[in-house]
Amino acid sequence: MAKRVKWGILGTGQIARKFAKDLKLIIDAELIAVGSRTERSANEFGDLFNVPRRYDSYEALVKDPDVEVIYIATPHPFHHDNSLLCLSEGKAVLCEKPFTINAKEAEEVISVAKDKNIFLMEAMWSRFIPMYGKLKEWIKAGRIGDVRMITADFGYRSDFDPDSRIFNPELGGGALLDVGIYPIDFATWIMDQLPKEIRSWAEIGETGIDEQSAYIFGYENGEMALLNSAVRTETPHDAIIMGTEGQIKVHAPFWNSRKATITDSGEETTIDVPIEEGHGFLFEAKEVMRCLRDGKTQSDRMTWEGTLHHMQLMDTIRKQWGMKYPGE
Repeated sequence: MAKRVKWGILGTGQIARKFAKDLKLIIDAELIAVGSRTERSANEFGDLFNVPRRYDSYEALVKDPDVEVIYIATPHPFHHDNSLLCLSEGKAVLCEKPFTINAKEAEEVISVAKDKNIFLMEAMWSRFIPMYGKLKEWIKAGRIGDVRMITADFGYRSDFDPDSRIFNPELGGGALLDVGIYPIDFATWIMDQLPKEIRSWAEIGETGIDEQSAYIFGYENGEMALLNSAVRTETPHDAIIMGTEGQIKVHAPFWNSRKATITDSGEETTIDVPIEEGHGFLFEAKEVMRCLRDGKTQSDRMTWEGTLHHMQLMDTIRKQWGMKYPGE
């Protein structure tokens, strides 16, 4: 068995709990520490996942000499500072998406990782699930000809609470950064290019965030991606890739799908691409560990450039709406 990689988790919310559950499924991963803003929260998390070292501050966590890599699971307005804190102590970083609030912050974090030669990756976990790899295989094999159009959506209906992370601009609220990044990343992954033109629309709610939004990406050779996201509207959660010779429907939820239906030569074939265990987070964790063992500072599948593209696209979209977050 390969040498165990020692993990720490910064933050104790729901996403941190899902990640911790999946990390326990990886035989050569060891979750040794958790950091929270309170001793009580750190202890509750530690008890739940049998984490031996519990810290009541993020600063204490990053100073643990045995922690090799830290998963940042805080809300995205704090990702910039949390990442810089970890990098300042030489810790490799897997930071939840969206990576930061905007491209400027992302550039600052990536610059530090580059200067210090430390591994850093955005936790765009859907990129690492088996389905995303299969989609690329099918497209490269010519199953549906040349890709011409993509549709993808991620919307849900949440009860309105102006103080919650979802609706509070101080906490980076809004559909685009919360869930819109999934269809955006899907389009970028499948098209393997950046759009030449972006047109977008949003319903801005009473707290100043986008409660639902839609965006069309236009590409160099006429290809299109029709994408939408929402926090007050439930959407189908599937994706369709349309080509010159057929199409692929990625069954809901497309960002963690186990099933796709391919239509080619007039025939429909439904294919299972199973995830045998976990929530889907173990694949990105395995990628981080592979990169660390290979001495890499970034993943070939989720590069620093790819993360910057995510943030730049969302910056462009928000600029079209005139939507800014406090402090920008």
